[in-house]
Amino acid sequence: MLRNILVRSAGSHLKFGGRCMKSPALLGCYRRVNYYSTKIQTRLTSENYPDVHRDPRFKKLTSDDLHYFKSILSEQEILQANELEDLSFYNEDWMRKYKGQSKLVLRPKSVEKVSLILNYCNDEKIAVVPQGGNTGLVGGSVPIFDELILSLANLNKIRNFDPVSGILKCDAGVILENANNYVMEQNYMFPLDLGAKGSCHVGGVVATNAGGLRLLRYGSLHGSVLGLEVVMPNGQIVNSMHSMRKDNTGYDLKQLFIGSEGTIGIITGVSVLTVPKPKAFNVSYLSVESFEDVQKVFVRARQELSEILSAFEFMDAKSQILAKSQLKDATFPLEDEHPFYILIETSGSNKDHDDSKLETFLENVMEEGIVTDGVVAQDETELQNLWKWREMIPEASQANGGVYKYDVSLPLKDLYSLVEATNVKLSEAELVGDSPKPVVGAIGYGHVGDGNLHLNVAVREYNKSIEKTLEPFVYEFVSSKHGSVSAEHGLGFQKKNYIGYSKSPEEIKMIKDLKAHYDPNAILNPYKYI
Repeated sequence: MLRNILVRSAGSHLKFGGRCMKSPALLGCYRRVNYYSTKIQTRLTSENYPDVHRDPRFKKLTSDDLHYFKSILSEQEILQANELEDLSFYNEDWMRKYKGQSKLVLRPKSVEKVSLILNYCNDEKIAVVPQGGNTGLVGGSVPIFDELILSLANLNKIRNFDPVSGILKCDAGVILENANNYVMEQNYMFPLDLGAKGSCHVGGVVATNAGGLRLLRYGSLHGSVLGLEVVMPNGQIVNSMHSMRKDNTGYDLKQLFIGSEGTIGIITGVSVLTVPKPKAFNVSYLSVESFEDVQKVFVRARQELSEILSAFEFMDAKSQILAKSQLKDATFPLEDEHPFYILIETSGSNKDHDDSKLETFLENVMEEGIVTDGVVAQDETELQNLWKWREMIPEASQANGGVYKYDVSLPLKDLYSLVEATNVKLSEAELVGDSPKPVVGAIGYGHVGDGNLHLNVAVREYNKSIEKTLEPFVYEFVSSKHGSVSAEHGLGFQKKNYIGYSKSPEEIKMIKDLKAHYDPNAILNPYKYI
């Protein structure tokens, strides 16, 4: 028999172990929005970081350069502005923490035009920032100074899909959600899912090696991507859009570009192995009283749900309080507040089988007192609504004005200790509290299945006192636990100086050697990565 604190369906009746349980309220509806804070006036990156200087090797754009671009591109492929604010969408990052000074955005409609642009820029030593959906969180997708912005937004075609093998070939500028919707119609699913899926590009997630919500089940893009089309800094087009899962002929060159953040070549095409669309999904939203209990539930989930477990996310209490402030029309899934919450997704091919396994699992963890409360979605709407309590956290973290985001990998036992240590550090610095204190607080959430913590420090303003308190403290903590300073967001501008906390001097030298070899003029995405 289940405990008195029952697992409830989100808005209807659900039977577990022969007992009927009723939910107190229906979850409210939620409409996806791209949140963009207006509380902070973004300062130029060059002003915030005066120690970073413009590389004198790079040419400033002239009328001759503009004349050339106009000779190869249509009027619709060129965005030019005299005022920076006219191109703020391209110059400012999603967090409004970094702001460049570019006055020219090129949006070529073909790979050949990308090649012509890079060939010219390489010859003229014009710095270039490749840009996808501009949803990056480490300042990697926006200029630092006056670099030319090369947007892939117009390369947005599905090239081919094989319904037998499930291999999708598409342009780099295809929006991730559009790619997923396309293959879903043919009973497949993209092996990657992100909260920013409505804006981010397929090429961008490959260039940053984004992890996302499905990595536990389907692994990283290093395994899913079969081939790439890349334009090198000198304009050479390298076409390796392979459809083979096995190719043991020489170096696996595509791996150089997965996670390279546009520093040695611009990805223009992607060949990716999609996965069969599951026929049955279940989502459970549970509460536990400690992070130790989060770990216990995870171990049990791997043992008892194994082949159908597709996501295991944890959120702390503060993260859900912030989410509540943004999901104003939604009813919180549970009646009471708890220290930690878990979102579990299962997916498989047999609903009865999956429901039975989930029921048994939930009965076990509740009878043992590990889980204290929970709800289970009963239809697609409720399933999506439960996910919103996880997906809204990044946007809610920014709602007070700004957020310092740290995406790190740690051993599972140490995952939440970084959040606790950060809150202590901020309190000791007398930075956290009610206004006018600049820091709202540090929250933690993330992907338990791959040891990926998202540490968000919600702030009312960006200032150097906060940054100096957090950095290098966060990276030193991660290094002391033998973790990684970047789990899935990449290095960008924010973390380029901290790669040494995760990579050895020998590894860093090899990365620099690769950059120097493939981009000797250093025109691609300068001031970042390494």
